Amino acid sequence: MSTAAGPEGELVVVWASQENADALTARTVTPAGASFADSRTAAPVSVHVATYRPHLARSVSIVGQSLLAHSHVQPLPGGGVLSVGARCRWRNGAAEPNAAIFDADGKLLREGVLGDGIADVQTTLSGDIWVSYFDEGVYGNFGWGEAGSPAPIGSPGLIRFRSDLDLTWRYPYDGEFGAISDCYALNVTGDEAWAYYYTDFPIVRIRAAAVAGWSTEVRGAHALVVADDRVALVGGYNEHRHRVVAGSIQGEAFSADRATRLVMPDGRPVPKTATILGRGSELHVVAGPSWLKLGFEDLATG
Repeated sequence: MSTAAGPEGELVVVWASQENADALTARTVTPAGASFADSRTAAPVSVHVATYRPHLARSVSIVGQSLLAHSHVQPLPGGGVLSVGARCRWRNGAAEPNAAIFDADGKLLREGVLGDGIADVQTTLSGDIWVSYFDEGVYGNFGWGEAGSPAPIGSPGLIRFRSDLDLTWRYPYDGEFGAISDCYALNVTGDEAWAYYYTDFPIVRIRAAAVAGWSTEVRGAHALVVADDRVALVGGYNEHRHRVVAGSIQGEAFSADRATRLVMPDGRPVPKTATILGRGSELHVVAGPSWLKLGFEDLATG
């Protein structure tokens, strides 16, 4: 159903039967033909959340519950699991819960609201939760930002929550690196968060709530890998979908090296269906049954 990289380089995979998978990816089509992702499953379903390091290290079974659809899943301290649905409606004067915390036995402990239009979720070893938002979460949809309803929770574009789902920090709207319209890439490593976002595509680092940033000429990347003062941006628009641009952050700007291209180990193109994730100094590529990792030096040398 989904794959995500955890704070220690592990891979978290959500498995489901085909019937349950259909429910977890359901969409509603309006009479006008517009298609919107459902926020929850219509009936109870079951999933297994497996953690690999690289072999199977842990599995949490969540059985017979109405679950969040189109969800991001991350590990929590003590073997728990965080599930966050990408969509969250405001209707009838209230927000749908779109975050759920389960313990290591699959028991639901807590639900909360993290907002609509969620692009990515990454947790830290201590249980902090970093959430980035795409444009609908920033500017409003699904009832958010309309007359008589609150502003979108995700309007800052990047937020940190505690492990109890309480909000603790927002990206500043008036920061010197510009507002976030759509967060294209997030990388949480240790207690730092790095982000890369539309419209000006700076690289920013949040360390103890202090924001530093560097301008770039790279547009449209969707994964970010960091190693001290070195950064790699992976992806881009159209024919640059698997471009890799590594470089260093110097002064006020990102100094890019020669661009290279990401390919499979045998030289074939990376499948269009592959999931590409940046976490710390590693790039994760999940293509079918294969989980591949590249360290920063591999990306930098091509």
